[in-house]
Amino acid sequence: MESADRKIIVAISGASGSIYGLRLLEELRRLENQPAEVAVLFTSNAREIMLQETGSIYSPHGREKIYDIHDFNAPFASGSSSFDTIIICPASMGMVGRIASGVSDDLVTRAADVMLKEKRRVIIVPRETPYNLIHLTNMKLLCEAGAVILPASPSFYSNPATIDELVMTVVERILIIAGFNARTYKWKE
Repeated sequence: MESADRKIIVAISGASGSIYGLRLLEELRRLENQPAEVAVLFTSNAREIMLQETGSIYSPHGREKIYDIHDFNAPFASGSSSFDTIIICPASMGMVGRIASGVSDDLVTRAADVMLKEKRRVIIVPRETPYNLIHLTNMKLLCEAGAVILPASPSFYSNPATIDELVMTVVERILIIAGFNARTYKWKE
């Protein structure tokens, strides 16, 4: 499927690390072949955390559309929709636990459940440290169900000089795993 035909969901939870979600949305706008649609979801306190951590308030651009997390009439609440990927970035451990348990109590968890049952891309970017056994068990369950667990663990191979460059090492990895042709540092290439 061409990037221009793709419809994806970016969900931002209230976990620390909202900069990852914000930069991910910005990078999706910069892609040569942008997705046809980007559905954007914020959990109840995600916007507050984003403002506190980044000083920025998100507003949609171009092909982005914000959906209310209680709107179960959104197209991607059903497996009949043509959305093919959900990226939860950052993902709180509460969000990870609800998805792993099959609890669809908001549009984020319902969309993740739909993507898993339809064998579509589910990328979860947990932002927590350290992990306890419950966290690890939930991530194991999600991995076994077909999700990709991509921790917000930046890399240092490219010698990032700023926090933003460090953040981008994670965002670029997310884009690659999501099937986009992103510019990224490749080890020894």
